[in-house]
Amino acid sequence: MRNIFRDFLDLFFPYLCVVCRERLSEGEEYICTDCLLLLPTTNFHLQPDNRLEQFFAGRIPFQHIAAYAYFVKGGSIQNIIHELKYNHNSKIGNFIGELCGETIKNSDFISTIDLLVPVPLHPKRQKERGYNQSAEICKGISAKTGIPVDGENLIRKINNPSQTKNARFDRWKNVEDIFSVINKNAFENKHILLVDDVITTGSTLESCAKEILKSEGSKISIYAVGTAG
Repeated sequence: MRNIFRDFLDLFFPYLCVVCRERLSEGEEYICTDCLLLLPTTNFHLQPDNRLEQFFAGRIPFQHIAAYAYFVKGGSIQNIIHELKYNHNSKIGNFIGELCGETIKNSDFISTIDLLVPVPLHPKRQKERGYNQSAEICKGISAKTGIPVDGENLIRKINNPSQTKNARFDRWKNVEDIFSVINKNAFENKHILLVDDVITTGSTLESCAKEILKSEGSKISIYAVGTAG
């Protein structure tokens, strides 16, 4: 009965791939098989001293840094992130998170991780969106890896302006001291995987990491769905 109802709806409101906007076939969700196969994955999780680790070197002490795919203007990852952040489609966050989790689950990159921690939104912005996109990605990674998510302990204290049009230094100043850890004991001696949607200048992740590392014995790795190509 459920399949009959979906087929009926599909006649008038077809399920479309968020990348190419073509109709999805039976068994496909959110992204068609062709587009999935063409996602510009990085394999950075298998590459020590990859370009992201070089990019963050000297900024914060970290264990590993990687991103699932390249974020190119007008490309597939931009379409996916836009759908997640601006079209109220939280489920695609879970979906892309599961793709990420499946990719890294048997690698050394994630073998010592204790907790997944999403980059937080300010409560006002999260209320407007209805969810935190990074937390939705974390849920998908957790579903594939079994690593628990802590989305409550790291908070954003200040609702800073959008970073979109800021230069690198302005972005760094914009996120300085805007995050806080509620209970530092909860992160003590834990290896945290800090998760975000896209890495651009890295200023937000750097600010988050510095707060987490105030917990004694804590270690940081970073993972994102996309990174600039």
